[in-house]
Amino acid sequence: MALGSGDAHTLLQLIWLASPALPVGGFSYSEGLEAAVDTGGVRDEAQAAQWLSGQLVLALARSDLAAVARAFDAWRAGDAPGIAALNDWVLATRESSELRRQTEQMGRSMLEWLKNRESAADLATLAALEPAPSWPIAFAFAASRTGAAPRDALLSFAFGWAENMVQAALKAVPLGQNAGQRVLARLAREIPAAVEHALALPDAERQAFAPMLAILSARHEGQYSRLFRS
Repeated sequence: MALGSGDAHTLLQLIWLASPALPVGGFSYSEGLEAAVDTGGVRDEAQAAQWLSGQLVLALARSDLAAVARAFDAWRAGDAPGIAALNDWVLATRESSELRRQTEQMGRSMLEWLKNRESAADLATLAALEPAPSWPIAFAFAASRTGAAPRDALLSFAFGWAENMVQAALKAVPLGQNAGQRVLARLAREIPAAVEHALALPDAERQAFAPMLAILSARHEGQYSRLFRS
Protein backbone atom coordinates (compact mmCIF):
# COMPACT_ATOMS: atom_id res chain seq x y z
CA MET A 1 0.00 0.00 0.00
CA ALA A 2 1.38 3.39 -0.99
CA LEU A 3 2.08 5.96 1.71
CA GLY A 4 -0.05 9.09 1.78
CA SER A 5 1.73 12.41 1.48
CA GLY A 6 1.49 13.01 5.23
CA ASP A 7 2.81 9.53 6.08
CA ALA A 8 5.62 9.90 3.56
CA HIS A 9 6.64 13.26 5.05
CA THR A 10 6.71 11.79 8.57
CA LEU A 11 8.75 8.80 7.43
CA LEU A 12 11.26 11.01 5.66
CA GLN A 13 11.63 13.18 8.76
CA LEU A 14 12.44 10.12 10.86
CA ILE A 15 14.93 8.85 8.26
CA TRP A 16 16.54 12.30 8.35
CA LEU A 17 16.85 12.18 12.14
CA ALA A 18 18.43 8.71 11.95
CA SER A 19 20.89 9.66 9.21
CA PRO A 20 24.63 9.71 9.99
CA ALA A 21 24.65 12.92 7.92
CA LEU A 22 22.65 14.73 10.62
CA PRO A 23 25.17 17.31 11.89
CA VAL A 24 25.26 16.19 15.52
CA GLY A 25 28.59 14.35 15.48
CA GLY A 26 27.38 10.83 16.20
CA PHE A 27 29.96 9.43 13.76
CA SER A 28 32.81 10.63 15.99
CA TYR A 29 31.99 8.32 18.93
CA SER A 30 32.49 4.60 19.49
CA GLU A 31 30.93 4.47 23.00
CA GLY A 32 33.65 2.25 24.42
CA LEU A 33 33.96 -0.03 21.38
CA GLU A 34 37.37 1.33 20.43
CA ALA A 35 38.62 0.60 23.95
CA ALA A 36 37.18 -2.92 23.71
CA VAL A 37 39.17 -3.40 20.51
CA ASP A 38 42.32 -1.99 22.13
CA THR A 39 42.05 -4.38 25.11
CA GLY A 40 41.40 -7.42 22.89
CA GLY A 41 37.74 -7.91 23.76
CA VAL A 42 36.57 -7.33 20.18
CA ARG A 43 38.76 -8.74 17.42
CA ASP A 44 36.47 -9.78 14.57
CA GLU A 45 33.00 -9.61 13.05
CA ALA A 46 31.42 -12.14 15.42
CA GLN A 47 32.71 -10.38 18.51
CA ALA A 48 31.72 -6.95 17.18
CA ALA A 49 28.20 -8.20 16.46
CA GLN A 50 27.93 -9.74 19.93
CA TRP A 51 29.27 -6.59 21.59
CA LEU A 52 26.84 -4.27 19.84
CA SER A 53 23.91 -6.64 20.30
CA GLY A 54 24.65 -6.77 24.02
CA GLN A 55 24.90 -3.01 24.20
CA LEU A 56 21.54 -2.67 22.47
CA VAL A 57 19.73 -5.11 24.76
CA LEU A 58 21.46 -4.49 28.09
CA ALA A 59 22.11 -0.75 27.86
CA LEU A 60 20.19 1.10 25.17
CA ALA A 61 16.82 -0.63 25.60
CA ARG A 62 16.82 -0.08 29.37
CA SER A 63 18.14 3.47 29.41
CA ASP A 64 18.31 5.80 26.42
CA LEU A 65 15.48 4.21 24.43
CA ALA A 66 13.27 4.22 27.52
CA ALA A 67 14.20 7.86 28.17
CA VAL A 68 13.33 8.80 24.58
CA ALA A 69 9.95 7.09 24.97
CA ARG A 70 9.10 9.02 28.14
CA ALA A 71 10.50 12.29 26.81
CA PHE A 72 8.52 11.92 23.58
CA ASP A 73 5.28 11.76 25.57
CA ALA A 74 6.39 14.62 27.83
CA TRP A 75 7.16 16.86 24.86
CA ARG A 76 3.76 16.11 23.37
CA ALA A 77 2.10 16.91 26.70
CA GLY A 78 4.09 20.11 27.26
CA ASP A 79 5.42 18.71 30.56
CA ALA A 80 8.45 20.95 31.15
CA PRO A 81 9.18 19.67 34.71
CA GLY A 82 9.04 16.10 33.43
CA ILE A 83 11.43 16.95 30.62
CA ALA A 84 13.89 18.56 33.05
CA ALA A 85 13.75 15.51 35.34
CA LEU A 86 14.40 13.14 32.45
CA ASN A 87 17.31 15.27 31.25
CA ASP A 88 18.80 15.22 34.74
CA TRP A 89 18.41 11.44 34.82
CA VAL A 90 20.21 10.98 31.50
CA LEU A 91 23.12 13.20 32.56
CA ALA A 92 23.39 11.53 35.96
CA THR A 93 23.64 8.08 34.40
CA ARG A 94 26.63 8.80 32.16
CA GLU A 95 29.32 6.79 33.93
CA SER A 96 32.40 8.43 32.43
CA SER A 97 33.31 11.98 31.49
CA GLU A 98 33.52 10.90 27.82
CA LEU A 99 29.96 9.58 27.79
CA ARG A 100 28.74 12.69 29.59
CA ARG A 101 30.46 14.98 27.07
CA GLN A 102 29.05 12.93 24.19
CA THR A 103 25.42 13.26 25.23
CA GLU A 104 25.83 16.98 25.98
CA GLN A 105 27.64 17.73 22.72
CA MET A 106 25.13 15.84 20.58
CA GLY A 107 22.24 17.45 22.43
CA ARG A 108 23.65 20.94 21.90
CA SER A 109 24.28 20.18 18.23
CA MET A 110 20.70 19.00 17.79
CA LEU A 111 19.49 22.22 19.40
CA GLU A 112 21.59 24.28 16.95
CA TRP A 113 20.24 22.28 14.00
CA LEU A 114 16.68 22.77 15.21
CA LYS A 115 17.15 26.54 15.30
CA ASN A 116 16.89 26.46 11.51
CA ARG A 117 13.54 24.66 11.72
CA GLU A 118 11.76 25.81 14.89
CA SER A 119 10.98 29.16 16.46
CA ALA A 120 12.87 30.36 19.52
CA ALA A 121 9.64 30.15 21.53
CA ASP A 122 9.14 26.50 20.59
CA LEU A 123 12.74 25.70 21.53
CA ALA A 124 12.71 27.61 24.81
CA THR A 125 12.21 24.58 27.07
CA LEU A 126 14.87 22.55 25.26
CA ALA A 127 17.34 25.45 25.26
CA ALA A 128 16.78 26.08 28.98
CA LEU A 129 17.92 22.60 30.06
CA GLU A 130 21.06 22.83 32.19
CA PRO A 131 23.91 22.36 31.70
CA ALA A 132 22.80 21.15 28.25
CA PRO A 133 20.04 19.17 26.62
CA SER A 134 21.11 15.54 26.51
CA TRP A 135 21.00 13.65 23.23
CA PRO A 136 17.98 11.40 24.01
CA ILE A 137 15.91 14.36 25.20
CA ALA A 138 16.85 16.55 22.23
CA PHE A 139 16.13 13.70 19.82
CA ALA A 140 12.75 13.09 21.44
CA PHE A 141 11.87 16.76 20.94
CA ALA A 142 12.72 16.62 17.24
CA ALA A 143 10.89 13.33 16.75
CA SER A 144 7.81 14.60 18.58
CA ARG A 145 7.52 17.42 16.03
CA THR A 146 7.30 15.04 13.07
CA GLY A 147 3.85 13.65 13.87
CA ALA A 148 5.33 10.16 14.21
CA ALA A 149 4.10 7.49 16.59
CA PRO A 150 6.35 6.85 19.63
CA ARG A 151 7.33 3.39 18.38
CA ASP A 152 8.50 4.77 15.05
CA ALA A 153 10.49 7.51 16.79
CA LEU A 154 12.29 4.90 18.89
CA LEU A 155 13.01 2.76 15.83
CA SER A 156 14.60 5.82 14.21
CA PHE A 157 16.72 6.56 17.30
CA ALA A 158 17.89 2.96 17.59
CA PHE A 159 18.74 2.55 13.92
CA GLY A 160 20.67 5.82 13.91
CA TRP A 161 22.68 4.50 16.86
CA ALA A 162 23.25 1.20 15.07
CA GLU A 163 24.51 2.84 11.89
CA ASN A 164 26.97 5.01 13.80
CA MET A 165 28.25 2.08 15.86
CA VAL A 166 28.71 -0.15 12.83
CA GLN A 167 30.67 2.61 11.12
CA ALA A 168 32.84 2.80 14.25
CA ALA A 169 33.38 -0.97 14.09
CA LEU A 170 34.39 -0.76 10.42
CA LYS A 171 37.23 1.57 11.36
CA ALA A 172 38.23 0.33 14.79
CA VAL A 173 38.15 -3.49 14.53
CA PRO A 174 38.54 -3.10 11.47
CA LEU A 175 35.80 -4.78 9.43
CA GLY A 176 35.06 -4.92 5.74
CA GLN A 177 31.93 -3.37 4.27
CA ASN A 178 30.14 -6.71 3.84
CA ALA A 179 30.90 -7.69 7.43
CA GLY A 180 29.56 -4.35 8.58
CA GLN A 181 26.34 -4.93 6.67
CA ARG A 182 25.90 -8.32 8.31
CA VAL A 183 26.35 -6.76 11.74
CA LEU A 184 23.87 -4.02 10.87
CA ALA A 185 21.38 -6.64 9.64
CA ARG A 186 21.59 -8.43 12.98
CA LEU A 187 21.01 -5.21 14.89
CA ALA A 188 18.08 -4.32 12.61
CA ARG A 189 16.47 -7.68 13.47
CA GLU A 190 16.94 -7.07 17.20
CA ILE A 191 15.93 -3.41 17.35
CA PRO A 192 12.12 -3.94 17.26
CA ALA A 193 12.18 -6.11 20.39
CA ALA A 194 14.44 -3.60 22.15
CA VAL A 195 12.00 -0.82 21.26
CA GLU A 196 9.02 -2.80 22.57
CA HIS A 197 10.90 -3.42 25.82
CA ALA A 198 11.66 0.29 26.19
CA LEU A 199 8.07 1.30 25.51
CA ALA A 200 6.75 -1.12 28.14
CA LEU A 201 9.39 -0.37 30.78
CA PRO A 202 7.99 1.34 33.91
CA ASP A 203 9.84 4.47 34.97
CA ALA A 204 10.98 2.80 38.20
CA GLU A 205 12.73 0.06 36.18
CA ARG A 206 14.59 2.37 33.81
CA GLN A 207 18.31 1.92 34.45
CA ALA A 208 21.78 2.50 33.10
CA PHE A 209 23.96 -0.27 34.51
CA ALA A 210 26.72 -1.47 32.21
CA PRO A 211 29.87 -1.54 34.37
CA MET A 212 32.23 -2.99 31.76
CA LEU A 213 31.12 -0.36 29.26
CA ALA A 214 31.80 2.33 31.86
CA ILE A 215 35.25 0.89 32.64
CA LEU A 216 36.20 0.71 28.98
CA SER A 217 34.97 4.25 28.38
CA ALA A 218 37.08 5.48 31.29
CA ARG A 219 40.11 3.60 29.93
CA HIS A 220 39.54 5.15 26.53
CA GLU A 221 39.99 8.62 28.00
CA GLY A 222 43.67 7.86 28.48
CA GLN A 223 44.17 5.46 25.57
CA TYR A 224 47.47 6.09 23.79
CA SER A 225 46.13 5.97 20.23
CA ARG A 226 42.51 6.43 19.24
CA LEU A 227 40.25 7.41 16.37
CA PHE A 228 37.10 8.34 18.27
CA ARG A 229 36.12 10.86 20.93
CA SER A 230 34.65 8.12 23.15
